[in-house]
Amino acid sequence: MLAYIIRRLLYAIPILIGVNLLTFTLFFVVNTPDDMARMQLGIKRVTPEAIQKWKAERGYDKPLLYNGTAEGAGKITRTIFFEKSVKLFVFDFGRADDGRDIGHEIRMRMAPSLAIAVPAFILGLFVTISFALLLAFFRATYLDFWGVVMCVAMMSISSLFYIIGGQYLVSKVWHLVPISGYAGGLDAGRFLLLPVIISVVAGIGSSTRWYRTIFLEEIGKDYVRTARAKGLSELAVLFRHVLKNAMIPILTGVVVVIPLLFMGSLLTESFFGIPGLGSYTIDAINAQDFAVVRSMVFIGSVLYIAGLLLTDLSYTLVDPRVRLQ
Repeated sequence: MLAYIIRRLLYAIPILIGVNLLTFTLFFVVNTPDDMARMQLGIKRVTPEAIQKWKAERGYDKPLLYNGTAEGAGKITRTIFFEKSVKLFVFDFGRADDGRDIGHEIRMRMAPSLAIAVPAFILGLFVTISFALLLAFFRATYLDFWGVVMCVAMMSISSLFYIIGGQYLVSKVWHLVPISGYAGGLDAGRFLLLPVIISVVAGIGSSTRWYRTIFLEEIGKDYVRTARAKGLSELAVLFRHVLKNAMIPILTGVVVVIPLLFMGSLLTESFFGIPGLGSYTIDAINAQDFAVVRSMVFIGSVLYIAGLLLTDLSYTLVDPRVRLQ
């Protein structure tokens, strides 16, 4: 297994280089360093000297990918791509265009993002799997039918509706929790309660239908008929056999999501004014801050690769027949 893990980690290096290069290329196709300088300095009445000074202070005065005026390895190393992107592989994120330390901002904003994402993930997983098991238990009944109808209806509604509707009813009409904002310590609970509930509700429709499909597929297999023939109750079959054997497809969708929890929820954090990684990314995109966007994309890629590796490793825990080679 150690050889498998090392091989997967080595595979990740060219993937990360490719993602980094693609992000870099796409960003600079849209914005040149001159455009970035005008964005930060103000479009009106900005002088060429001010633009050159801004670019020199932040290292954007060099060629993008190839420096024809440099000697030897400097043709590659004295470029914006090498100086801005290669350091990401040692998690040196550098500074944003406004001068703030990106690594410090990420560490500060990680806690608010996790404060929303972790309870929403755990509670959502419990609610959707329980609901899907209930529908599978009462399959082909009116409860199953109306449960599926409700799931389809919930899937058809945009998450923006849940956010805006929840803010209007719970915060503006009923005055139960603040409409937006964030506070540290125990006061954070008042600000996080509504975003967590809305995150759970918004995911019930699609997740429940997916888990229900997995459970119904398992229920139709031979080992379930054998378990019933041995006299086990339907509840025992469902929880002791179906749920256990459905763990691999469930893990495929669940474990890979766990690392992405660090990235936060873009819409939820933005609408509720939570100073997490999601709102940090949105603000950076609006400001066209390439340094921050590049760092967040890189972190997302690393976490996603780690999630895929964790998913493969978790297969061996739930099914001893699985061998990683």
